[in-house]
Amino acid sequence: MNAKPSILYVAYPLLTVGEESCGGAEQILSALEREMAARGYRTFVAASRGSRVSGTLVDTGAPSSSIDDYERREAEHIAALDDFLARHPVDLIHDHSGTFWMHTARHVAQPPSAVAPMLVTLHLPRTFYPPNAFRGAPANVSFNCVSHSQQHDFGDVTRCVVPNGILVNRFPPRDRKDDFLLWMGRICEEKGAHLAIEVAQRCRMRLVVAGEVYPFSYHQRYFEREVLPHLKSRDSLIHYLGPQTLAAKVRLLRQARALLLTSQCPETSSVVAMEAMACGTPVLALRCGAIPEVIADGRTGYVVDDVDAMVAALPRVAEIDPAACVAHVRSNFTATRMAGDYECVYEQLLCQAAQTLAA
Repeated sequence: MNAKPSILYVAYPLLTVGEESCGGAEQILSALEREMAARGYRTFVAASRGSRVSGTLVDTGAPSSSIDDYERREAEHIAALDDFLARHPVDLIHDHSGTFWMHTARHVAQPPSAVAPMLVTLHLPRTFYPPNAFRGAPANVSFNCVSHSQQHDFGDVTRCVVPNGILVNRFPPRDRKDDFLLWMGRICEEKGAHLAIEVAQRCRMRLVVAGEVYPFSYHQRYFEREVLPHLKSRDSLIHYLGPQTLAAKVRLLRQARALLLTSQCPETSSVVAMEAMACGTPVLALRCGAIPEVIADGRTGYVVDDVDAMVAALPRVAEIDPAACVAHVRSNFTATRMAGDYECVYEQLLCQAAQTLAA
């Protein structure tokens, strides 16, 4: 029986990878690598020191908490990757970092004349990438999207759509809900925590804001301007908990009356919506990007067009059956399904690479 191929997963340089990861891309990478390692693939993960992986961690340096330190950390990350690949050729590279493929698109694998295929999963809207990023991509680089709405903007460069999936067994459902709303994610302007605060205040409901403020000055300024002022009153309805452990995150998702999604940019997916629904918790979301692909409107939550509509829809979340939320995730958004989809893509890329080598 032939050995399974080796795969190098490349993470975003600023954050650690593992079950405690805050970022959606890091959570997806962690779940996918876990699944592929369990299937017998030799997995390597190039990520910040302190990451927890199933295969082998390629330590690219300590994660930085310094403000606006991305360029230095990215250069360190890429240098460590280049060094690793020079000494340890792999069969396939799966880039989740968003930038690595731009800097180092060709890597020699065994035999020495071969070029390892590279799959780049695009986790962000197209406008978040440099305008000329996809012009003249090398032949060994392929791209995939995580939703059909995202592919609409990347149709000229992507080969397929592989929707995200989660490790559903980590999110056990709970029928009984407590009397608070939850907002969870990266705290920055495009994610719109300030709109969730407005909804909670207008509905006179308690809101728990859980998430991380990334080390970027514009994120820090947003938090200080739009979130912090609402926390200073002793009788405030708004409670900020900061980043959460997995156990604390699951507890909040299971207990919340509803999860609010208030993004102001086109979402390419929503891992936190999948996690909430897996816990039997309905999701109330603004319509943007892939949100209608993730949430079954009227069955697992409500997809609305503005804050006024969100306020109006909030009393109706009690009509959502938690069992329907759970069934929706287990039918569509499991890590097992995601890994199977990626395994098919990997096989196609490796077959094409072998044919190129034999030609």
